[in-house]
Amino acid sequence: MLSIEIVRGVLFWCSIINFSLLAFWGLLMLTPHEWMHRFWSRWYRISAEQFDVIQLSGIVLYELLIFVFNLIPYIALLIIG
Repeated sequence: MLSIEIVRGVLFWCSIINFSLLAFWGLLMLTPHEWMHRFWSRWYRISAEQFDVIQLSGIVLYELLIFVFNLIPYIALLIIG
C-alpha cells in the first residue's frame, strides 16, 4: 500500500523531471530554431510561423498537463498533511 509520503515524493520528482523537459524543449526552440524548422520541414510543409505556433501550442499544453497532473496534486497532498 502506498503512503501519502511516497505519492508526494513521486509527484515531486515527476514535476521536477517534467519541468526540466519543458525547459529543454524551450531551449531547443530558442537556440537551434532554424535547424529544428529545417529538420521538420523535410517531412511537413510548414512555414516558420506555423512551426512556431505548433511548438508554442505544444509547450503550453505540456505545461498545463504538468500543472494538472503533477503540481496541483502535489500541493494538495502537502496541504492535507
